[in-house]
Amino acid sequence: MALPGMPKKFKLLITFDRIIIKYAMPTPKDHTRRKFITNLSLSTAAIMTTPYLTKAANFLKTDDSYNVGQIMDMFIKIVPNAPFASTVDTLKAGSRDTVVGGIVTTMFPTIGVIKKAISLNANFIVAHEPTFYNHTDDVSWLQNDDVYQYKADLLKKHNIAIWRNHDYIHSLQPDGVTTGVVAQLGWKQYQKSAAMFAINPSIMLSELINHAKKQLNIEKVRYIGDLSQPCTNVLLMVGAAGGQRQISAISTLKPDVLVCGEIAEWETAEYVRDAQSEGRKLSLVVLGHIASEEPGSEFMRNWLQERLPGMKITHVPSGNSLSFA
Repeated sequence: MALPGMPKKFKLLITFDRIIIKYAMPTPKDHTRRKFITNLSLSTAAIMTTPYLTKAANFLKTDDSYNVGQIMDMFIKIVPNAPFASTVDTLKAGSRDTVVGGIVTTMFPTIGVIKKAISLNANFIVAHEPTFYNHTDDVSWLQNDDVYQYKADLLKKHNIAIWRNHDYIHSLQPDGVTTGVVAQLGWKQYQKSAAMFAINPSIMLSELINHAKKQLNIEKVRYIGDLSQPCTNVLLMVGAAGGQRQISAISTLKPDVLVCGEIAEWETAEYVRDAQSEGRKLSLVVLGHIASEEPGSEFMRNWLQERLPGMKITHVPSGNSLSFA
């Protein structure tokens, strides 16, 4: 057969193990017709250097590159009922068509994280939380802000794409962020439901706090409770579940301790304080939003590495923005 753009003097024969390109040389009538046959194995097809031969073999090229959109869609495809009609999980910078040279996963795509991505030659950041300081990444109110402009210009200058993966990773079954946290805490064997854990044998509240700090790389936590209280039934609610959800879960599941990401101080903390005044042995441990969900970004890194083995993928912790005096 002949390929498009190939002169008629070329004929291409394909067998199971090799390509045969047959080239017939035109000869004067008074000379014997001569034929030259070149047998090329698939593994050496790259040595063909003439324009026509190269064009003929282009269909053999295996392109293992990915663009941003393909990687996004790869993850979204595994999420139940996705894609979602309404979601904050959109591109915050860059284009779906950008060819990915390296990936960074992180909680917050801070300027520090962006600069680290640049140093790693990574042009795709998969973040869990907003880029521009509000849940929907609305930037209309930031157009005259110097910090926003610097960050936006930095991303544009280095052609970096940012995708927020928040709703989708939380919608995995089981929740991808919680899966990462449970693995890092080493609590999988204690898990009784999505959020409840039965620690056996029970540990004191002080031991639970120290374990969480060590495993999740937390400097300090806030807590309410008696440090010597035995804890068996642990309710784990990462991130910012909200006061009503936290209090409702406590009321229904009756844990010894709620371990959560963050609280509004006038909601869950006050409920726990009143519960203790009532006589209940209920404690509260507040890890911090970032610390409580950081392992979810490591889960994302591992998920990508399994499916993109040739891609350089790095988890860059965004760290806590707040310090303790």
